[in-house]
Amino acid sequence: MKTKKDTAILMMHCQEKRGIVHAVTGFILDNNGELIQLDQHVDHDEDHFFMRVEWSLDGFDIDREKISDYFETLIVKKFGDIYWELHIEKSIPKMALFVSKYSHCFHDILSRYESKEWKIDIPVIISNHEDFRPVAERHNIPYHHIPITKTNKKEQEQKTIEILRKSDIDFIVLARYMQILSGNFVDQFPNKIINIHHSSLPAFPGANPYKAAFQRGVKFMGATGHYVTTELDGGPIISQDVIPISHRNSYTDLKRKGKNIEKIVLANAIWAHLNHKIITYKNKTVVFE
Repeated sequence: MKTKKDTAILMMHCQEKRGIVHAVTGFILDNNGELIQLDQHVDHDEDHFFMRVEWSLDGFDIDREKISDYFETLIVKKFGDIYWELHIEKSIPKMALFVSKYSHCFHDILSRYESKEWKIDIPVIISNHEDFRPVAERHNIPYHHIPITKTNKKEQEQKTIEILRKSDIDFIVLARYMQILSGNFVDQFPNKIINIHHSSLPAFPGANPYKAAFQRGVKFMGATGHYVTTELDGGPIISQDVIPISHRNSYTDLKRKGKNIEKIVLANAIWAHLNHKIITYKNKTVVFE
């Protein structure tokens, strides 16, 4: 099995508590851990504290299987009311890729996968169309054509969930997958489904937002990468960016620029998720760089 660097990453947030940074770093250093990266943030409006800390497990005194138990006993019970996640990197994350007919984000992700820019496995591609089966076959990735209609949505989503479970998927990326996921589906994968949408929402909804934006004479074009929740396009935002648009840009320019920014923003969101840089809180995110 392919392995990544032998490290542990602790993500945590809580009401601001005096001495907690000292306690957490002391827990690591006292057990012969070597700090690799430490990031923290205090939201003074909420009086809330966020921290991400990564350390090497080479020579760490606590067995990796017992780190959570020790942290719970020595830190959490002392300070109380802490939300925390411990990530010990053992294997390459498995990402499911969902796509419909738009190809730009789909091909960009596969390019980063093939070039090994990202250390991921893609065990499965899901689509409601057959268009990209040849592409999946060239990459030796199983391709599942699961067409969805109003009458079969529940059954087809359950079929999809079974495929994802069987493939032991860690997270899902919607590469312009043009289907609205049901609440039942989304609830199966909290903060594990990443989507991209253009910045023209909500002002320019519908099937051809770039044309509507062009006709209005917009002065910027952008995209938003976010986690999927039951609120359509309303989940915690991970990544955003914009580019300027002028009167000199044609409708074709607008589409080209829009697709480019979508690819970049989605890639940035995936990268942050892969590297455990994101803490979600009250439908917002803290994204450590």
